[in-house]
Amino acid sequence: MNNITMPHDHGQNIDKVLEKMPESSMFLEAAITFQQLCDGSRLRILWLLCHSEECVSNIAAAVNMSGAAVSHHLKTLKLNNLITSRRDGKEVYYTLADNKKAHLVHQMIDDYFQLNCPTNHNH
Repeated sequence: MNNITMPHDHGQNIDKVLEKMPESSMFLEAAITFQQLCDGSRLRILWLLCHSEECVSNIAAAVNMSGAAVSHHLKTLKLNNLITSRRDGKEVYYTLADNKKAHLVHQMIDDYFQLNCPTNHNH
């Protein structure tokens, strides 16, 4: 962000702000993460996985969707590193990923719904 000449000087010290501005690629990454929250069904699934670990069948029943539709959303959430999975025999269980981005999304979801995490985990 160096060497930017502002067309107007409003005395706001924008240069100091611009020094702290993240790279464009970081904004793109954030936008991709936020896109995961733009689908009501996917958001319901994500909310559930913020607070529990479940298999596709239970998730589908909980959100009243087909297993195929749930699997599609899970794939997208997993590709974006918001959830993880583990296999136990023939069953695959999904839950919120343990990373900074997933923790932030969990906090945003709980704050939006003005809810304290029912399981009181620090995901």
